[in-house]
Amino acid sequence: MWSFFARDPVKDFAYEILPDTHESSGLWTLHRGKRKTNGEPVSLFVYEVALGTDQQTQLAKAAFKRMKTLRHPNILAYVDGLETEKCLYLVTEQVTPLAVHLKAQAEKGGSGELEVSWGLHQIVKALSFLVNDCHLLHNNLGMWAVFVDRAGEWKLGALDHVASETGDPSGATLPPPKAVYPDMEKYDPPETPGSSGTEKWAGEVWRLGCLIWEVFNGPLPRAASLRSIGKVPKLLVPHYCELVGANPRARPNPARFLQNCRAAGGFLSNSFVESNLFLEEIQIKEQAEKQQFFQDLSENLDSFPEDFCKHKVLPQLLTAFEFGNAGAVVLTPLFKVGKFLSTEEYQQKIIPVIVKMFSSTDRAMRIRLLQQMEQFIQYLNEAAVNSQIFPHVVHGFTDTNPAIREQTVKSMLLLAPKLNEANLNQELMRHFARLQARDEQGPIRCNTTVCLGKIAPYLNPATRQRVLISAFSRATKDPFPASRSAGVLGFAATNSYYSLAESAARILPMLCTLTVDPEKNVREQAFKTIKSFLTKLETVSEDPTMLVEL
Repeated sequence: MWSFFARDPVKDFAYEILPDTHESSGLWTLHRGKRKTNGEPVSLFVYEVALGTDQQTQLAKAAFKRMKTLRHPNILAYVDGLETEKCLYLVTEQVTPLAVHLKAQAEKGGSGELEVSWGLHQIVKALSFLVNDCHLLHNNLGMWAVFVDRAGEWKLGALDHVASETGDPSGATLPPPKAVYPDMEKYDPPETPGSSGTEKWAGEVWRLGCLIWEVFNGPLPRAASLRSIGKVPKLLVPHYCELVGANPRARPNPARFLQNCRAAGGFLSNSFVESNLFLEEIQIKEQAEKQQFFQDLSENLDSFPEDFCKHKVLPQLLTAFEFGNAGAVVLTPLFKVGKFLSTEEYQQKIIPVIVKMFSSTDRAMRIRLLQQMEQFIQYLNEAAVNSQIFPHVVHGFTDTNPAIREQTVKSMLLLAPKLNEANLNQELMRHFARLQARDEQGPIRCNTTVCLGKIAPYLNPATRQRVLISAFSRATKDPFPASRSAGVLGFAATNSYYSLAESAARILPMLCTLTVDPEKNVREQAFKTIKSFLTKLETVSEDPTMLVEL
């Protein structure tokens, strides 16, 4: 019975720490972890009471309490927690410290200004929320207080020193960072804390200036280094200078700083920030606005960070298709983002959507799918093609819209290698015969003939024997010149599939009639093809052993 009361609460905790995954994060040690039930990745911040001073334990407990109560999209999200006599465990969304993230990005070629602009936007938004909405001061803003999630979103953390702007009513005060870490003094503003007439946010935005300096220039050696702009972007320089100005009364409120940087031509005024802001409010946008957004998004995606595309844009595209009736407009951005996925991720996230899209009655959707098939055909397995996609695609052969009929024919070049015996040799040949003989559009008849010549290697020998000569012969009598030319080229491309008797008795007489065709291009193709067949006949006549090879 006593063992029940003495049970270790850590063993019953729903999360486990992954081995050898820790980073120092102020008072805390940051570990990668996972939820025991489903393996969902998380981050665990662990504070060991025995290793800290009373002061540090006071700060860790204050942070633990704040994390539970402060909720904002740009503040590190609390998931769960556990407090024991020995340790404090804080579970959050999976994140990486900003310094580690920037180092990894530098190894890949560096974080782009677009990514940094949105990251700073998020941190200033979080700071503004604390200062203006909660009347709290963070007191510990810096590189160490910023974390980056899988989508590249920046989150404000390190809430150990957060306090009310008016002080704690009980009279208890938290020690400032420099009392715990002496080297933090260089991040303090030059004025005396609580100077009369100084705005409450003066120290906060000074530290924001320090953060901006370090993001672009690396660790701050001393407070005096803030006067050297270094690599801070030109568009940001005037606003940065306001943050670290000597006069605390002149430093802008975080909300004002954000507004200034978002003005036309400002550092935070770009397509990436605009796209992110739209995605945050997409649920309340009008349908027409969403359509326009997804249309513009395709052009911008090439310059957006890969992680953002995978973890933020992709879920929104899938949701827009599934629940928002976005239609064909999501296809182009969807396939662009798809290039960043592994084969397994593509199968899991995008293929089910594509399969569902093929059953759509939306013509724009169907034609866009057919036009872009090259981008996803490699991820489709044969079972899905034959049972879930081809049955929907064949409706395009009888569509009243010529563009859909033509695109359906062209798509067979990609689908044919994956079609089974019945779909390829029976169903498809039946549709091709009808299109070639009866479609009123010359280009469609022509493309059907061209396509047949190109997919001939995938047909079984019996079907080739039965279909090819009659199909290409029919094309050579077509009133549309390009169709006649396609028939001749079809014979040339499939030369090796015909016996000597077929070549001499059926094909050459047909080609000879085209040597007097009204169109010069058709005549030229006919002469070339006749020569290739004659060469074959002549070669075998000279050396009968060559028959098998030819």
